[in-house]
Amino acid sequence: MSVAEELLSALELRGWTVGTAESLTGGLVVAALVDVPGASAHVRGGVVAYATDLKATVLGVDEGLLARVGAVDASVAGQMAAGVRRELGVDVGIATTGVAGPDDADGHPVGTVFVAVVTPAAESVTALRLEGSREDIRAQTVSRALQAALSEVRASAG
Repeated sequence: MSVAEELLSALELRGWTVGTAESLTGGLVVAALVDVPGASAHVRGGVVAYATDLKATVLGVDEGLLARVGAVDASVAGQMAAGVRRELGVDVGIATTGVAGPDDADGHPVGTVFVAVVTPAAESVTALRLEGSREDIRAQTVSRALQAALSEVRASAG
């Protein structure tokens, strides 16, 4: 069973829905979820806020925070996940932001990634330092985001 399938099964057990707020992954996280047959029972959608201003206008990330730290930041990821929960009306928000390359961005080297998960019970943000090509970094981010969400949803049963 894939991590996406495991996550959807865990959501089923709680009767929860999920949505994504994605930057560097450009919709790959929600795509991994909707690749699973029956995903529509729990996946409400995803927001690709690739441009920094969309993180504020669409997801409600604090403009002052974005001006101070840029888009690649743990707090930005947390606010993205909280924002997608609010905007899509979901129980679980998953967010990704970071630098996939080819160049550094916002003063961060390629491979700097933040993954956030917000559930009704908890919020977590994971800082990652990934290596490889742009494609590798994006794929690793998807995998880590799904795993983080699965861990948070399972922990909520506790």
